[in-house]
Amino acid sequence: MKKIILLSFNLLVLLACKKETAKLTNEKPIDSVQIKVASSEKSTLTLKNELTEQGFEIFDYVDEKTQDTILMQQYFMAFLKKGPVRSQNEAEAAKLQKQHLAHLSRMYELGYADISGPFGDDGDIRGITIYNVPTFEMADSLANLDPMVKSGRLVIEMHPWWAAKGFPLR
Repeated sequence: MKKIILLSFNLLVLLACKKETAKLTNEKPIDSVQIKVASSEKSTLTLKNELTEQGFEIFDYVDEKTQDTILMQQYFMAFLKKGPVRSQNEAEAAKLQKQHLAHLSRMYELGYADISGPFGDDGDIRGITIYNVPTFEMADSLANLDPMVKSGRLVIEMHPWWAAKGFPLR
């Protein structure tokens, strides 16, 4: 129960710490890559052209039921897994956790990540982040800037992942 409460608290902190993102310590600024946020009011063709110009991998298909054109985009899912260095004391681990949440919040604020969160069990895979960037290399680089990863407490396992552009979670 304590772990569930802690994980829930961490998720709430992640969502609430928007202003803290600029205070990451010892982190060089991320090179500015403008990724435009797609408006749901744009036509599929306009959105397809914009994403292609920005270097995203995409394809489309027609939904047989609705006859709508569905635009699929490649995202990158980072699995945050237990790393080899987990010997930090409680204070060090808490400091790393705060920096980790600030990093994830910064990725979200900059438009590089669309969703992040921990898993509710105590398995080897601790959580995920879905990166909305054009290349695997960019997603991997951003994920490896995480202070938890730099410290060795977490390691990244990155996978390309396809999802319909603009579809909400349900």
